[in-house]
Amino acid sequence: MLGFAMRDIKEGGPDGGGAPMLYANTARTTSLSRSKFGTVLHSDPNISSSTNNVDDDFPMRNSSASLNLSACYDPSRMSGEGSPMTMSPWNQTSPFTKSAWANFDENVPQNALIGSLVREEGHIYSLAASGDLLYTGSDSKNIRVWKNLKEFSGFKGNSGLVKAIILSGEKIFTGHQDGKIRVWKVSPKNPSVHKRAGTLPSLMDIFKSSIKPSNYVEVRRRRTALWIKHTDAVSCLSLSEDKLFLYSASWDRTIKVWKIDNSKCIESINAHDDAVNSVVASAEGLVYTGSADGTVKVWKREVNGKVTKHSLTQKLLEQECAVTALAVNASGSVMYCGSSDGIVNFWERCEKKLSHGGVLRGHKLAVLCLAAAGNLVLSGSADKTICVWRKDGVIHTCLSVLTGHNGPVKCLAIEEDREPSNNGDQRWIVYSGSLDKSVKVWCVSSLAPDLNLMVMRQQQQQQQQQYQFQFQQQQSLNQNHSHNQNHNHDHDHNQMVFDADSVPSDGSFSSTGRVSMTKKH
Repeated sequence: MLGFAMRDIKEGGPDGGGAPMLYANTARTTSLSRSKFGTVLHSDPNISSSTNNVDDDFPMRNSSASLNLSACYDPSRMSGEGSPMTMSPWNQTSPFTKSAWANFDENVPQNALIGSLVREEGHIYSLAASGDLLYTGSDSKNIRVWKNLKEFSGFKGNSGLVKAIILSGEKIFTGHQDGKIRVWKVSPKNPSVHKRAGTLPSLMDIFKSSIKPSNYVEVRRRRTALWIKHTDAVSCLSLSEDKLFLYSASWDRTIKVWKIDNSKCIESINAHDDAVNSVVASAEGLVYTGSADGTVKVWKREVNGKVTKHSLTQKLLEQECAVTALAVNASGSVMYCGSSDGIVNFWERCEKKLSHGGVLRGHKLAVLCLAAAGNLVLSGSADKTICVWRKDGVIHTCLSVLTGHNGPVKCLAIEEDREPSNNGDQRWIVYSGSLDKSVKVWCVSSLAPDLNLMVMRQQQQQQQQQYQFQFQQQQSLNQNHSHNQNHNHDHDHNQMVFDADSVPSDGSFSSTGRVSMTKKH
């Protein structure tokens, strides 16, 4: 059973509680290859998993497709009203050997697992990708750097598990459990070498601020602390669109604003009544924050000369369960919010205001991370799965449910696939970090067949196969009847004859042929 500590409840997920998850690479290898990454593990569209799960709280989905879905599929259901957990054909087992993907265009790509990165040193809490480089942070206090699925280099913080990683040019910012933000730089002589460049706030800034009593503010339990310092874990980091400001969210209920050029804290905002789990900076100076108090707030950055201030403009959500993750699409027109109840809410911008667009129900347990790219949004959950959603107008369709992790999916990162596509579709490289101590790398396409369409085609295939079976059964019955009639003509006045009222008037055949005994007179 996965344990939930008090801190974990704040984030709505198992953020450090419970026993470590065991990792098993169970994906099957296929002939699909990529020159950039080497061997690709194929998904159909999920990764087939045959592990012996000790933890039954998170049962793995079966990847085989089912044609028996009439009870859970409703063609009139909207994307926000149906859960892939119940609608997904991979939850069932198939009585047919023919693949459910046979009716789809072979040129349409399926979502696939490229590979897995495993280093048994800690649970993965944070990811950041840039080009062919991937940075991973864990509770081992190490930051590992991977290049083309191979370990490239690494560096270690002095203390505190790595809860957030942000890349800004040659600088790398890492947020830690101990409340500190550390800054690293890549060596110009050797790209594999990362050197510590400082800490936010710097020791000099702390010393200067400590001289003035007015710089001390009251924190919980009648304690005072400098306003430029976080007094609890840094849960999230985000860069402004113009790369001039860094935002840090913390369990101390505040968000702080830092200038990138001089690494100084210019503002501290008492944003929520409980731990702030996520902060996302978007277009036009908007900043979104989500908290364990169940609220999502929108802040607006305003610059007057040398003074930068943020004001609250809108409260989007107020609920009982904790807000655990936020994401905004590239244009800033749609904002997504994941909660500890497994639901993803989304809002759309209209005339400088955000209005609620609907909900996406794809998980049984808490949504722990979100990532948006193009017209796709991905949600990672404590139920060990990743839902891939595509936005078409006002409708979100679940394209696939990625399985393969043996622990909660804690973080996601997306990079555009630079390899050209045969059919011109947009493909993305998705990285998912989990508490099973592994990082999985996926290739995701926006043209992958969606679940609703596949279910409809599966139902058509099912009906066709049932009709063929019934027709063959009826033919066999008629042949047996004719044989019996010829064989018993001279020996018995009682014979089996087909009851004509068992044949519908439309010419179709019933599933069970009716026979009756008649006397010949």
